[in-house]
Amino acid sequence: MQKLDDLPERFMGRAAWTGRDMQERSEEWIRALSPADIHDLESAAEHYLSLGRDVGEITAADFPLSSFGDHLSALRSTLLDGIGFEVLRGLPVEDYDQRFAATVFCGIGAHLGHARSQNAQGHILGHVRDTGATSKDTNTRIYQTAERQSFHTDSADAVGLLCLRDAREGGMSLLVSALTIYNRMRAARPDLLERLFDPIATDRRGEVPPGAKPYLQIPVLNWHEGKLTVFYQRQYIESAQRFEDAPRLTPEHIEALDLFDALAEDPEIHVRMRLEPGDMQFVYNHSQLHDRTAFADWPDPARRRHLLRLWLSLPGDRELPACFAERYGSIEVGDRGGIITEHTVLSAPID
Repeated sequence: MQKLDDLPERFMGRAAWTGRDMQERSEEWIRALSPADIHDLESAAEHYLSLGRDVGEITAADFPLSSFGDHLSALRSTLLDGIGFEVLRGLPVEDYDQRFAATVFCGIGAHLGHARSQNAQGHILGHVRDTGATSKDTNTRIYQTAERQSFHTDSADAVGLLCLRDAREGGMSLLVSALTIYNRMRAARPDLLERLFDPIATDRRGEVPPGAKPYLQIPVLNWHEGKLTVFYQRQYIESAQRFEDAPRLTPEHIEALDLFDALAEDPEIHVRMRLEPGDMQFVYNHSQLHDRTAFADWPDPARRRHLLRLWLSLPGDRELPACFAERYGSIEVGDRGGIITEHTVLSAPID
């Protein structure tokens, strides 16, 4: 059992930000693409497409960048050692077909890290849109609905989103620092904070690796080799209680999770943004949580909200505790994360 005496009284540094501060310093995390940046990305995409290969096979070597490559190296450092997120703004997706947009996005991902499978089907390029599903179905992932997602992390080192089309209303993106939540809980309720270091069952939502249980057990907060790492999806924690052999949530666990959520919901702590068509958002899952508000879509199917998604394993990243192998399979730096079952075959579906 993790004791708070072994952890810092308060986390400092760039990743322990507050939303109010970040909202006032948007120039630090919104990077407008210049005409030269766009030309660099488009030239690399044209080169890759001329090779006649599947988008899912893209590598940094096959997506040659000149000046913009330097910024992507800096972006990886921002994710690993900085504030933990960035938005690249202004990719002219209205001028592209979906394959070209996916090539640019996957090419950027290849310069940042290695793409990982996002579902049991092995999709390394995800499509975030409302499929008409409901989260009440325990085999549904919440990104397939128009519902509020709630603050959570994904099963990879970093997540990237490319907005192709926005919703008619709603669908705001929210981010919050896990280190800031820790700081607030440590000051107000250290007894509840300690409960978040207990192993807690999280539902796999039907995507079960061979020989594994239908749920996994990873604490919400993990302290390992001098790093605080978060792993969280409240809806999946609650739905895991349907399994008879899953460890029961105690009243203290529930109170701790409720306080964690309440702090994340505090507008002083989280930052809120609307992703515009052509925006690419990259978020570091080990120190940040992300969320999306509910949305109402356009009647015309051709205008409906649609984002492309990447899960990335980052070279040079932190070591993870052994319990993450329950979700990540391998915890080898640079080659970990994603969802793999016995039927998984990797692919990058364009639509």
